[in-house]
Amino acid sequence: MKNDMTKGSPLKLMILFTIPVLIGNVFQNVYNLVDSVIVGQFLGVNALAAVGMTGTLTFLVFGWVNGMASGFGILLAQSFGACDEKRLRHYTVMSVYLCVAMAVLLTAGLLMANGCILRLMNAPDEIFGDTKQYIDIIFAGLPVTIAYNMLFSISRALGDSRTPLIFLIVSSVLNIFLDLLFVAVLPLGVAGAAYATVVSQGVSVASCFLYVYRKYPILRAKRGERDFSWRSAGRLLMMGIPMGLQFSITAIGTMMVQSAVNLLGPAYIAAYSACGKVANIVTQLFPSIGITLATYVGQNMGAGKWERIRQGVRFAAVITVVSSVVCGLLMFFCGGAATGFFVKDPTGEILEISTTMFHFTTWCYPLLGLIFVYRNTLQGMGDGLFPMLGGVFELIARAVMVTLLAEPYGFAGICLCDPGAWIAALIPLIPVYIIRMRKAPGSKKFVPV
Repeated sequence: MKNDMTKGSPLKLMILFTIPVLIGNVFQNVYNLVDSVIVGQFLGVNALAAVGMTGTLTFLVFGWVNGMASGFGILLAQSFGACDEKRLRHYTVMSVYLCVAMAVLLTAGLLMANGCILRLMNAPDEIFGDTKQYIDIIFAGLPVTIAYNMLFSISRALGDSRTPLIFLIVSSVLNIFLDLLFVAVLPLGVAGAAYATVVSQGVSVASCFLYVYRKYPILRAKRGERDFSWRSAGRLLMMGIPMGLQFSITAIGTMMVQSAVNLLGPAYIAAYSACGKVANIVTQLFPSIGITLATYVGQNMGAGKWERIRQGVRFAAVITVVSSVVCGLLMFFCGGAATGFFVKDPTGEILEISTTMFHFTTWCYPLLGLIFVYRNTLQGMGDGLFPMLGGVFELIARAVMVTLLAEPYGFAGICLCDPGAWIAALIPLIPVYIIRMRKAPGSKKFVPV
């Protein structure tokens, strides 16, 4: 079986599986990163703040889209693994129907609501126009983003993890050139960065569609397989909605924090955005290990190899803690300086704000990494409730802390929201994992279920 993780060294298997996932995740983050760097360098602090403050909003929407597409992909993968080509084609068609409906509803709703949402997020007047222009273009291109995620999900469901990586790299490189053209050469301002993102994704979607259509003729639906089925739609939504909610719940918490930052002005917004971009790149190993664990745990649970699950989780936890300490030290001493890539900072204000941010958050990186370890382990076991509950705890912690700390302690209080949220997220995850493993076959405290 391709990518069989039930045999051989758990550590070696996980490392080999994680490497391409990590590369793909890094390139996935290049889109908004390049927008911010080029906008900050060529258009200044206010433009960087305008693009940067949309990050939490796009995370909310794109996280929902990615989660839904990944959920649909689970049923496609199950059908493919069962060699049921008819069901595979039917679920593929139904996924397309649902994605079209999602694209229409989300695009129309967001374009109408963007102004109100930005006001609720306390967008400063001096950057409101640029912010709205940028996010309007990004959300007008939402159908492209949905198609992008769905095609990649289909490819992975069929066991093809290299094709999404290739198209991600092509799309990211194209985005860099278009950003330079639309922002640095043509006078399109922040709108140019948005156009670059949508166009590069569109090229990737067209290329990936042609590739999948030609390489996988088994996906070409026949008469009767294109009929709409409420039952099939319900099954797909039951898989997609919980995964979409997991991303969205986390995003709502970050939007609350972003709203508090927005009240401090463009310099703080720009610095906070730059810190987020740097941290996302440096910590991409954590979600990559999480994706690996979900596959590893799922396969070994299906094979009944619980001891291998224990071994894999232990290896993953050790790798995560060690790497998080290294990442934390790197960001503690160098993170502030790294934000200089995003914007010209003659006064040093951005550097000072960014350094403060990293000094308050990097000590908690091991906890952030362990969230991905235990959340994805539980998902691999088929448990969707408690990983989502971890997100709820994270949301509540951010809401409480930003309410209590933002006004009396200013930016320092806001910086503490992330560590507090990470601690809260682990509260339901680790105990549930321990309970699950104690009930597992072969455990000394095994309790039959």
